[in-house]
Amino acid sequence: MATIRALVRRPGPRLAEGLITHIERVPVDVGLAAGQWQEYVDALTAAGWECVEVPPIDDCSDGVFVEDTMVVFGDLAVIARAGADERRPEAAEAERAVAAQGYRIEHISEPGTLDGGDVLKIGSTVYAGLGGRTNQAGIDQLRTFLEPLGAQVVAVPVSKVLHLKSAVTALPDGTVIGYEPLVDDPAAFPKYLAVPEEAGAHVVLLGENRLLMAASAPRSADLFTELGYQVHVVDISEFEKLEGCVTCLSVRLRG
Repeated sequence: MATIRALVRRPGPRLAEGLITHIERVPVDVGLAAGQWQEYVDALTAAGWECVEVPPIDDCSDGVFVEDTMVVFGDLAVIARAGADERRPEAAEAERAVAAQGYRIEHISEPGTLDGGDVLKIGSTVYAGLGGRTNQAGIDQLRTFLEPLGAQVVAVPVSKVLHLKSAVTALPDGTVIGYEPLVDDPAAFPKYLAVPEEAGAHVVLLGENRLLMAASAPRSADLFTELGYQVHVVDISEFEKLEGCVTCLSVRLRG
């Protein structure tokens, strides 16, 4: 059985100051968020994942959204160059953590910007969201790194949400799922399924037809159950107030 690990980073004391772009700011309960983060980690652990903590970065309010620091494909970790200047310090410790797991390292460099949350991998196809945080130069560099490994990098537009994976993720069979009002171009994906709630567009694949998703999308959870998936829900309400979702709280390392 392949080793499955996830990089995680606990939320810091400045979490409530996190950047937001497409929603109105509302108060965040930092204490509640800490408990929700632990429940998220516990859910991954219960599903057989080994969680590896990246050292906290208390000065960066968005540090808990560790997925944005990199893109992992095969044995390579491409370290991101965040589209928001304030977030660039988050990458250094994340890079050390993934290198310690045996991954080769490449870097997105200036003038490229890329956030890991803008990258959706489905088999050998890698969708990269071109929008507010990831630019064309970043996508071109990602393509240079991944195509030798057999990946096809496809740029898709992102204008209605923070990241591509704020709008869409994918089920184990490769079907892309999205909340249609927030998806720029559903036709960009060969297999697409609309879901009834915004948070229903976000799933973490736990393996063996198991999905992890937010408790705030019960109708979507029912839909996935009807499709034959085992659904595990976690409450991440405080992170949703900061445009966060279940995918951005970890970097999944398979293999």
